[in-house]
Amino acid sequence: MKNLENKVAIITGGNSGIGYATAAEFIARGAKVIVTGRNKESLAKAETELNVTGIVSDQSDLKSIDSLVEQVKSQFGKVDILFLNAGIAAFAPVDSASEEHYDSIMNVNVKGVYFTVQKVLPILNDGGSIIFNTSINAHVGMPNSSVYASSKAAVLSLNKVFATELAPRKIRVNAVSPGPVETPLYGKLGLEKEEVEGFGTILGEKILLKRFGQASEIAKTVSFLASDDASFITGSEIVVDGGLIVNAVV
Repeated sequence: MKNLENKVAIITGGNSGIGYATAAEFIARGAKVIVTGRNKESLAKAETELNVTGIVSDQSDLKSIDSLVEQVKSQFGKVDILFLNAGIAAFAPVDSASEEHYDSIMNVNVKGVYFTVQKVLPILNDGGSIIFNTSINAHVGMPNSSVYASSKAAVLSLNKVFATELAPRKIRVNAVSPGPVETPLYGKLGLEKEEVEGFGTILGEKILLKRFGQASEIAKTVSFLASDDASFITGSEIVVDGGLIVNAVV
């Protein structure tokens, strides 16, 4: 189904996980895709495998965002879709969380997201679509996730405000909030393989569908929000978590 044909899309953090899967989905639906990331090698791999344009960019660095916008403007002129997927996850209890822990998460997940939207707006077509990748952590009281959860809750607030501000330009703004998804992120949390697997087993029992999600499943939801099939949806959040947050706490 080519419902994104002739659309130009930027996917931040598109060199792995949900971003990579969404890039593949967008390409399959006919879009031209730019993916960003900090790792030059993984971007080159994505370019080869997916036929996308890779641009090295650090979302926590405003000058890097400026450079990204200039490159996209020079190569593509305007864009139609912005998927704000790049983010970091790290965990610490409130009694020992450091300023560095707080700043590293907020700089990427909130400040970086905010200013990426601001700086892309001049090249985003009227009638375009902005999608935020947030998290169910904004809704649940997971221990040790206070800073990460706060960052995603902040983005959900931006989602509503930006939808209001950009409505005159017919730009739709929405969010997708995944639950546990099998992505390389779980290998970056400083946990041993056995700890990750044990955590997955326990958490899997809380999910109504009894499994983690796949990045491709989140990608299909993002693609729906990006397309004209979601033409009357803005300021909304779609939770894709296999029923985790509606399950009774026992």
